[in-house]
Amino acid sequence: MGPQAAPLDYGDYTVAIICPMGVELAPVLAMLDERHASLESQGQASGHILGRIGEHMVVVSVLPEIGTNRAATVSAQLVNDFPSLKFGLLVGIGGGIPSPASDIRLGDVVVSKPTAGSPGVVQFDMGKIEAGGSFRRTGYLAKPPPALLTAMETLIAKFEMNGPKLGKAVEEMLLRHPAMKDRYSYQDAANDILYKASYEHSTGDTCASCDDKKQVRRAVRPSSEPRIFYGLIGSSNVVVKNGVYRESLEEEGLLCVEMEAAGMMDNFGCLVIRGICDYADSHKNKRWQPYAAATAAAFMKEILYVLPRSAVRREYDQSRRGMLVFAIFGQGGSGKTSLCLKYAWEFRDQYVLCAKPHAFCC
Repeated sequence: MGPQAAPLDYGDYTVAIICPMGVELAPVLAMLDERHASLESQGQASGHILGRIGEHMVVVSVLPEIGTNRAATVSAQLVNDFPSLKFGLLVGIGGGIPSPASDIRLGDVVVSKPTAGSPGVVQFDMGKIEAGGSFRRTGYLAKPPPALLTAMETLIAKFEMNGPKLGKAVEEMLLRHPAMKDRYSYQDAANDILYKASYEHSTGDTCASCDDKKQVRRAVRPSSEPRIFYGLIGSSNVVVKNGVYRESLEEEGLLCVEMEAAGMMDNFGCLVIRGICDYADSHKNKRWQPYAAATAAAFMKEILYVLPRSAVRREYDQSRRGMLVFAIFGQGGSGKTSLCLKYAWEFRDQYVLCAKPHAFCC
């Protein structure tokens, strides 16, 4: 990370990076090419960290606590504070959902990608109880913006030709920040154990007392380089710690579960990047969390490097093209609200969104 640069303006920052926890924030900050001075003297809300990655001016924020509600609050505040933000990256850890089709291991990365009939993220605790007691999910969220999807496809092609190098990026990060080495290094394949879905954790903080015969035997990978999976991510306010339930989510095509994306996706376009730190079962522990957070941050940096700044600006400009703003000022009780309502009614056919005048400050 380069030296602190002179502060810019709120409008210069176009990409938000949101981290649910401190363990996820540290590698994101370590991936910054440049750190900017705070804008707090101008009234900026505390907790935002400013900087640059590649061509992009980024604002980094960590949530005060996990969950979709907090994510919604923070993302809404970011949009309010930084008017040029067009989309964000949600970067952190998640619970993997391995399957015969997707041999997900600890330290791998899962990225939300729209599939047939799905925008990439599903709120799996939102739905309807229908006749007969069956549960039908209705919590499908907004797709990521086209610019992010295009950048993702570009990155996929790059990795196909040259292979992903997330592990190398993490190693380089640790060389720049040696204090992180003890926690954020690769945790070794011998400590990556998947148990049968129906087998519950025995006791203690580790799996030392768990039955080795209940382990799922998997092929040895030729290298420790993290693999990247693209597809459907499940989001909810529920911590999943049950292997049988995890397998039911796998039947619906989910690759991992997390607890923040559902609160963000409809505030602004967002790509979800999750390093896999456990298998969403009762055997989960925190050993792999730092390394998984680091691999997610490495992917974040890669996608920002292939995302042209012009594409971000174009998304921002197109979203505001043709937007008209009507404002009226005056003393309280002078009839501003009535006038705004009359204006909205008169022009309701010409401007279909002119249905709810913002009279909260009248």
